[in-house]
Amino acid sequence: MTEGMRPTHHSAVMDVPEPVLRAMRAALHGVAEQTIEAVTTEVPAYRGSLDAQARATLAQAVELALSGFLALAAEEQDPSAPLTPVLQGAYALGRGEAHGGRSMDALLTAYRVGARVAWRGMAGKAAAAGLPADSLVSFAELVFAYIDQLSAASVSGHADELAVEGRARQRHLERLAHGLVTGATEEALTAAAQRASWTPPATLVAVVLSDEHVDDVLARIDPRTLQPLEDVPGLGAGEAVLLVPQPGDRFVAGLARGLAGAPSVVGPARPWLEAHRSFARALRAWRLGVTDPRAATALPAGPGEDDQGVPRLIVHADDVLAELVISADPDALADLRARALEPLSGLRPAQADRLTETLRSWLLHRGRRDEVAAHLFVHPQTVRYRMGQIRELFGDRLDDPRAVLELTIALGMAEGGAIRPALP
Repeated sequence: MTEGMRPTHHSAVMDVPEPVLRAMRAALHGVAEQTIEAVTTEVPAYRGSLDAQARATLAQAVELALSGFLALAAEEQDPSAPLTPVLQGAYALGRGEAHGGRSMDALLTAYRVGARVAWRGMAGKAAAAGLPADSLVSFAELVFAYIDQLSAASVSGHADELAVEGRARQRHLERLAHGLVTGATEEALTAAAQRASWTPPATLVAVVLSDEHVDDVLARIDPRTLQPLEDVPGLGAGEAVLLVPQPGDRFVAGLARGLAGAPSVVGPARPWLEAHRSFARALRAWRLGVTDPRAATALPAGPGEDDQGVPRLIVHADDVLAELVISADPDALADLRARALEPLSGLRPAQADRLTETLRSWLLHRGRRDEVAAHLFVHPQTVRYRMGQIRELFGDRLDDPRAVLELTIALGMAEGGAIRPALP
């Protein structure tokens, strides 16, 4: 029993005549039945939701509580002693109601209705058995003080059960999220979702971001979003992943505000059982550094935000598929670069860089000299001169489709493997 459930002495304890006590004891069962009938009729949360067994159990609990009250009123023993088992029962009732899904407001409403009906029934029997009218005031004080203690105990039980269930559900949600990012079996994931009381969406999207922004992002997106917290393969210190159900425009806006200009990578939407595929792609893009501002998606300002504010570096992994494919085998890419750009290997570094930049732009703009010049901020004649040098170095390779393909792939990446925009 918690601190708030400890029984207290009632200054209103009164000497109830034995004939009155006998009359009220005889009426206990009937008053309990009337109380349950009133609660199930007047309180919407209980209306039609109790089967015969549940009604009988609650009626027994009410009868026990009323019996405890009469023991207190009769001063049969220390005023605190009769309350202890009754308060334990009220605490258990509160926990049971929380577990059954009924709110604390519904529980308190039931107590108010029950107190009114119980008082009317017990007071009527007491008056009929000869309790003087002037004693009914003290009797009422005792009844409602007693009911207050019972309701407080039930509220405490209700809150404790919600806390316990909340912690247990959070653990189940974390385990579900871990299974999703690690590719657990369908059977295991379905069972985990059921244990967590989590209704699977059609699709999930993985978002990789810095963990310092997780709370701000979670406060602004779908509350069904999952987050694995421990031992996520591939994630390092300070990194996190969120699994977001079927994201839409609201998700994009919430993510942008929560990140406040910090980078993130959004994976592709995948069926919820295949969320690990979205995570794997988002993580690869994150590792490759696609949060470079040149590759990031520019998002419009939300309500009340300044278009000139901090840039938002939200990158969608599907927007950088070419970079992801090219970087799939770093060693092969390095070998391809070395072979494709071998004709430039004998030049001075500065000259090699200029011709490499020119060749890349020439390939991407399909040889349109004016566009290449605009891209490089040089005169078209400079492009013509540089391309003359390149042709001397590469010869017929620039007319060989296979060689052009290799050059395009090799020049799609910056030196050292960092992502570089595929288009200017």
